[in-house]
Amino acid sequence: MGTGLGQLSSEITDSYEFSYKDIPNFPVSTVEGHAGRLIFGKLGDKNIMAMEGRFHFYEGYSMKEVTFPVRVMYELGIKTLFVSNAAGGMNPEFKIGDLMIITDHINFFPEHPLHGPNFPTGPRFPDMHEAYDHNLIALADNIAKEKGIDIKHGIYTGVQGPTFETPAEYRMYNILGGDAVGMSTVPEVIVACHCGIKVFGISVITDLGGFDNPVKVSHEEVQEAANKAQPVMTAIMREMIKRS
Repeated sequence: MGTGLGQLSSEITDSYEFSYKDIPNFPVSTVEGHAGRLIFGKLGDKNIMAMEGRFHFYEGYSMKEVTFPVRVMYELGIKTLFVSNAAGGMNPEFKIGDLMIITDHINFFPEHPLHGPNFPTGPRFPDMHEAYDHNLIALADNIAKEKGIDIKHGIYTGVQGPTFETPAEYRMYNILGGDAVGMSTVPEVIVACHCGIKVFGISVITDLGGFDNPVKVSHEEVQEAANKAQPVMTAIMREMIKRS
């Protein structure tokens, strides 16, 4: 439950939770707004494992530490991974508060999460042609249409951070094919694909960049925009979990 999905934790029933600091080998989230808890329980009639807060490469963790929770998910039998994030919009048609279903990504992280000896959970050279499951995307589209929710599609560009992008960087990533840019998600998705876990990803567009009039952005403003989008994102995710 990355940015925009914190509200969903209150709907989990039969739950029990662990603080990250109490779990062997688990990193601890240091970013404001990330609670740092692992929750097990039910959402509707589905058994779920939820992470309140994720780990970022810019916090100083290695890629193996950033993606360690996905390895744990695999060992626990998780079949589908739902990921969310806050992202800067580079598509001129986007506005702050939009929800963007991630259809693909571009990886600009300087370290690859599968670098090193291959884990036996997947092949040495995993295929990435459908990193984001097409059936889950179609399901989200149908739910959004039923509920009258305007939703965008786009390509997520994953970068190291922790600086927000310069206007020139926004323009470059957009020219290269990105619709939104952020500092997370891509490593976890790569490892999930390596493990054979289906992925659905969604971004909250919390700021805009690369246009004629550069706009300053702060972490507080990003959080505020994400919080406003929470009810809509939660409604889509709740229904997806129910139907998938």
